[in-house]
Amino acid sequence: MPQEAFIVAATRTAGGRRGGRLSGWHPVDLAAEIINELVERTNADPSLIDDVIMGCVQQIGEQSVNIGRNAVLASKLPNSVPGTSVDRQCGSSQQALHFAAQAVMSGTMDCVIAAGVESMSRIPMTSPGPVALKAGLGQYMSPQIQENFGVTEFTQFLGAEMMAEKYDISKDAMDNYAYQTTLKSIAAINGGHFDNEILSLQARIKDMPAGDEIHSIDEGVRFNASLEAISGLNVLQEGGRITAGTASQICDGASGVMVVNAAGLKALGVEPLARIHHMSVLGHDPVIMLEAPIPATAVALKKAGMSIDDIDLFEVNEAFASVPMAWLQASGADPERLNINGGAIALGHPLGGSGTKLMTTLVHSLQRTGKRYGLQTMCEGGGMANVTIIERL
Repeated sequence: MPQEAFIVAATRTAGGRRGGRLSGWHPVDLAAEIINELVERTNADPSLIDDVIMGCVQQIGEQSVNIGRNAVLASKLPNSVPGTSVDRQCGSSQQALHFAAQAVMSGTMDCVIAAGVESMSRIPMTSPGPVALKAGLGQYMSPQIQENFGVTEFTQFLGAEMMAEKYDISKDAMDNYAYQTTLKSIAAINGGHFDNEILSLQARIKDMPAGDEIHSIDEGVRFNASLEAISGLNVLQEGGRITAGTASQICDGASGVMVVNAAGLKALGVEPLARIHHMSVLGHDPVIMLEAPIPATAVALKKAGMSIDDIDLFEVNEAFASVPMAWLQASGADPERLNINGGAIALGHPLGGSGTKLMTTLVHSLQRTGKRYGLQTMCEGGGMANVTIIERL
């Protein structure tokens, strides 16, 4: 009989801007800090950790050769703890959470760390493709894929524009959404809403000597943002609606959660923060790509026997403003329950680190507000979406 899966700790770094306060951290060492913090928060015997599952998208260079295992080797965990790496694109660490939960629910493991990391300063977005082409190693778009879908590449920028057009979302509406999510992020920071979830670290800027400054506030948030400034930005493509201001920010960061079953709770002697109520993943059209959270949410709610109104808080990744806006329109969810602390447009989107980043924020938001159910979903390259529903305990 399947067991239940519980989250007993959840933490993240504050996001770092490109070339900013986390750019001097090697991503392996950044991920190791998250592992250490999860162990410290639970006061767990490190030898009780059965596995570490690490989400990461650009698995090349410093993030190559199984960054999950390398993060373990850089951490305070014993060498006996294994580690592996997951690439489900932007949902990589959300999928790591699903794999961790499935492991403890099966009873084959009792305590698993699910985490994610991405240094977009050190390993720029889409690095594997150009590097492979330059080395004569080809590209992922096979002749058969190109024939099947009638395109020579899948692009998130085209997908974002297609979403805006399909759901009739204007540039002005997206500009206003971006401004409002920034205001929510500022209010969350000023209100201390992130204090319990953020792991403060030494600020390290690439190619500069480290100092005594501590990085504890999401660096990408523009505290002087104005609707006029956002509205004045040029569109990313001629005739389009998306601008840099309505797209998620490039970001360095790491995050993670510790997942256990009942035996793990007993062994660690800890109280759970939340229970995994439902988890699923769905494939969709890879050309529009970013629409998958809409049908995935509907499927997840049906499988869970719930309605959209049963969910108290939503975390829908803001890859582009058109994604959560289309999701709101299609799902009928209450906008006041969506991304209550702002989202990736203001806070940043560290790719493989975003899944457990959003889950960390969702867990702590439920704890802070006293609400019961939370739902997380995010669009993913290739036209996929994970959905996780949790219950606060």
